[in-house]
Amino acid sequence: MVSASIPVILTLFFAALLLSGLSGLVFLHKRVPLGYVRVHIGIISLPAFVSLAALLNIKGNDHVGLLHLDFLAWFMAFFVLMIGIVIQRFSVRYLLGDGSYRKYFALFTFIAGAASVAWLSDDLRLLVGCWGITLAGLTILIGLNREWKVTRTAARRSGRVFAISWLAILAATIWLFQITGSWNLSSVLSNDHLTHMDSWEKTGINLLLVLGVIIPAAQWPFQNWLIESVVAPTPVSAIMHAGIVNAGGMILTRFSPLFNGDIAQLFLLILSSISVIVGIGISLVQVDYKRQLVGSTISQMGFMLIQCALGAYLAAIIHLVLHGLFKATLFLQAGSALPRREGASQVSQKPSSLWVLTGYVLGLLAGGAYWMLVSGGAYQFVNAFVLGWSLSFSWTTLIAFSRGRIDRAVGLFFLGGSVIVYFLIHSLFKDWLHTAVYQGVQLPMPLVLIVVCLLILASVMGTLAARYPSSALFAVLYLWLVKLGEGQAKSTESHPSYLKQYLSEGGYRS
Repeated sequence: MVSASIPVILTLFFAALLLSGLSGLVFLHKRVPLGYVRVHIGIISLPAFVSLAALLNIKGNDHVGLLHLDFLAWFMAFFVLMIGIVIQRFSVRYLLGDGSYRKYFALFTFIAGAASVAWLSDDLRLLVGCWGITLAGLTILIGLNREWKVTRTAARRSGRVFAISWLAILAATIWLFQITGSWNLSSVLSNDHLTHMDSWEKTGINLLLVLGVIIPAAQWPFQNWLIESVVAPTPVSAIMHAGIVNAGGMILTRFSPLFNGDIAQLFLLILSSISVIVGIGISLVQVDYKRQLVGSTISQMGFMLIQCALGAYLAAIIHLVLHGLFKATLFLQAGSALPRREGASQVSQKPSSLWVLTGYVLGLLAGGAYWMLVSGGAYQFVNAFVLGWSLSFSWTTLIAFSRGRIDRAVGLFFLGGSVIVYFLIHSLFKDWLHTAVYQGVQLPMPLVLIVVCLLILASVMGTLAARYPSSALFAVLYLWLVKLGEGQAKSTESHPSYLKQYLSEGGYRS
């Protein structure tokens, strides 16, 4: 039964979205003063506030027409719209003077609006259509500076792979319609339809979904589009984390009744595990700050998809949101990253072996204790491993390398506070989303152990290569990762020649 307040909230929400879109179109007109952008920021805040009101009033799973209005849908809409507000507010001064200043705000608005509606959708056609608008808008954003051939090349590269991603999801939805005769996502994923679906049909549809999500998530071997996209302004890189590069977690969560228990889970697990290794390696060898962030995003999205492959969709949603907030913030402050001063005196202090050993022991004990306290399962094993490794790494960084008792006390304080915040956030998300997120079927433990062993082996190889920089292993790994982290030659122009034309014409065109 639909709550009485839901129709009112829906009307207000779509009216606010329509008003935001009209505001973006109005700002495109050259006669509208640039100061109007602050009015525009106020207008685009309205849909976010309405979605927040919906979150406070939602009491279950409501279906209204083409929409599926549960807590997860409204939460994702609020998340996307809020990031859009922050990025546009940041861009007011950051992009001032750019020849495409007005177009950026219009595109930011349409991308955030389309992505929010996509996650509210319960109709496959509406979902695919809004997702296509989001990808098309991002492609235009990347190549908005038409005078610079580097951005044009990056936009063409992104557009091609986005088209493959969108066509894969479109084919999956059409296949589902051919089997079930319905465009309604809740009906398509009902037990009646799933039980009458052949296993080969499930696998085929799921493989299309996997292809559709790993491309925008910049997973291997499709990571180059994200690497080349760093030529766009940093707000463009930030908006990607508003439910675009991290959209795979949401898409697979929505399709989880179909995806679970299928061989496609193993395929996704392998690809995402490789991507974690590749992403970490790229972030370590790159000297450009934005490309370091891109490498980190590749590895983080790989881990999010590992969570989906293991059936831990709730954890994937938590990862999606926290990573989006964190990485969007890092991209927006990319201009504040200071270069390391050459010749600066650096005091290297080798930590005590006892402190390092203590970190290893604590990590092992914490991971083991977590594994014994939880209910078990493949994902919980991976979670225990990551938790133990993270504690060991944090201990070494904050405690073992500290100087004196005061530094170690401060390190302990931050480490303990981080642990408390981690468990509080996860507890809150579980309370909010436990009824809206499907509980997945996990892969057999032997397969998960193989993947964990591969990750450990890659870590050991990286450690050995780092300790022996003159070895052949180090040279091979370093050059391989550098090659993976570089785009095409046309996408790496270091000195944009179009600036000469601008300067000769007396500056930027307004």
